[in-house]
Amino acid sequence: MKVAIINGPNLNLLGKREPEVYGKQHFVDILNQIKTDFTKVDLHYFQSNIEGELIDYLQGLEGANFSGAILNAGGYSHTSIALADCVKAISTPVIGVHMSNIYAREEERHTDLLSAACKGGIYGLGAKGYEMALRSLLD
Repeated sequence: MKVAIINGPNLNLLGKREPEVYGKQHFVDILNQIKTDFTKVDLHYFQSNIEGELIDYLQGLEGANFSGAILNAGGYSHTSIALADCVKAISTPVIGVHMSNIYAREEERHTDLLSAACKGGIYGLGAKGYEMALRSLLD
């Protein structure tokens, strides 16, 4: 099984950015733990702060034999119709992840434009959300 983990803007700052919201763990540590726990899954990781690069990467999953994708689009979840349209357009199942509970935060974060396009979503469970998303793709 081949799965992509895709992170959007500012997620390269995990461990430094608002640790009271996102935790103190850097994403490389989260990814290494997932790879240790899921040795039979071929995991591919991509992060970009640029919306178009995220769209290009998602479109590239088509025809590349990916079984699924885990997408934490960060702030683009609340603003990007283009990213939502991309998730709708590809046949690769996408699970949306937010480390924080977006519904317990500022009102502008309560809208997730991607949620209707995704196969499912996990919100507010921190780094554990990535593992849960991967498990859902394995079922």
